[in-house]
Amino acid sequence: MSENCTHDCSTCGENCSERKMKREDFLEKPHEMSNIGKVFGVVSGKGGVGKSLVTSMLAVLLNRKGYRTAVLDADITGPSIPKIFGLREKADGNALGIYPVSTKTGIRVMSVNLLLQDETAPVVWRGPVISGTVKQFWTDVVWGDVDFMFVDMPPGTGDVPLTVFQSIPLDGIVVVTSPQELVSMIVEKAVKMAGMMEIPVLGVVENFSFVQCPDCGKKIKVFGESHIDKAAERFGVPVLGALPVDPKIAAACDAGLIELFEGDWLDRAADKIEALK
Repeated sequence: MSENCTHDCSTCGENCSERKMKREDFLEKPHEMSNIGKVFGVVSGKGGVGKSLVTSMLAVLLNRKGYRTAVLDADITGPSIPKIFGLREKADGNALGIYPVSTKTGIRVMSVNLLLQDETAPVVWRGPVISGTVKQFWTDVVWGDVDFMFVDMPPGTGDVPLTVFQSIPLDGIVVVTSPQELVSMIVEKAVKMAGMMEIPVLGVVENFSFVQCPDCGKKIKVFGESHIDKAAERFGVPVLGALPVDPKIAAACDAGLIELFEGDWLDRAADKIEALK
């Protein structure tokens, strides 16, 4: 450290051991032919809670509002976004870059499954290669004009989430949880990581929240009473929605018809995201 140090690294050219790196120092620029507005990550502290479902539904809802939306599938080893949207076409590219595949309603998607000849082939790559691929989905893909991009994150707080948080200029994250008691721990991990990276937490979405009786309309809490409100209050974030266990949603995902889903479960989340435009 220089004896004349002001502790303001933004105005200093010295490369000393005390130099503090800011998040902006790591951010990558998107492809020069991409004009991307707001970017939001969909995260969770554990797998299997429905991040891909929430990601795709948010992209659909904002698309229905008339915005140009896109999905960057950062879950390299477990990509499910192409199947949810029923995409069979492979991504193409040329000397300018890679081009995303568009869904039936015009949502632009990039996923590793759109690059593999066999979509059932396992991606057996080490962490640095996976992280590099995610970064390339941001820097080398010609996204064009996009109003809202949603990043479907892998679970946990490992290499890929860290790469996304550091490399892509996220405007906020949505945390997806389930009703079980451990929801507080899941939310806490995601909120703390976002805080470390100085990224706002927009709120929490609870999946598998209830089953609605088709006869009387009663909501049955098959996984027990929800703890989402207490967890959200504890960390000072709002609850943005609650998704039911609904065979129609599962069938839509299996058939690649998520763009046809009907339901107002995530309208509050979509409205909050739209307000940030």
